[in-house]
Amino acid sequence: DAQWAFLGWLVGITFFILGLGTLLPWNFFMTASMYFNRRLNKTEWSNGTVVVQKEYYFNNWMTLLSQLPLLVCTLLNSFFYQRISEMVRIAGSLVFILVLFILTAILVKVTMEEDCFFSVTMATIWFINSFGAVLQGSLFGLVGLLPQRYSAVFMSGQGLAGTFAALAMLVSIASDTDLETAALGYFITPCVGTLLTLISYLLLPRLVSGSALRSPRTGM
Repeated sequence: DAQWAFLGWLVGITFFILGLGTLLPWNFFMTASMYFNRRLNKTEWSNGTVVVQKEYYFNNWMTLLSQLPLLVCTLLNSFFYQRISEMVRIAGSLVFILVLFILTAILVKVTMEEDCFFSVTMATIWFINSFGAVLQGSLFGLVGLLPQRYSAVFMSGQGLAGTFAALAMLVSIASDTDLETAALGYFITPCVGTLLTLISYLLLPRLVSGSALRSPRTGM
């Protein structure tokens, strides 16, 4: 049936967007390391007659605070997935990720002492990757209930997340604006992407229930 085929195509597009959205947090922070290092490496302190630049080791801390919550929250998600509904886990994670991206975008325009900015950024990276781990694990469970082709589409979306972040960075750098405005535009991009991912997830039950994909296992 043509209508079912069209709905199946829409479901595929939706899972592609969901796959893209799951890896936006990691890729956008990793790609923006130049911006964070520029903001953090301004402070110099005097040690006798020698001026030493304070080193924050941002990239090292970012990697640690991205991967550790990914491991911990993936394990926790496997224990609590039956106690917390899928809607709460997925939609809730996307809402928190959106709020944290908005906070990061706002901080571009806020003047902060470097130590404070570093602490806030590290906390943001920890929590945004924690919610990202819950989101990713929950979506893998959901897509596993559907035909195999949707898993391939979902993973294709994940694969494009890095390219999407890199393109956003290139556009920001190439834009004829000051560095602060370029960074603001860069971090607004994942806000829009995460909002689109949330809307796509909320529309997914209607698409699945209205197509030939309806299954007792999905409950959709």
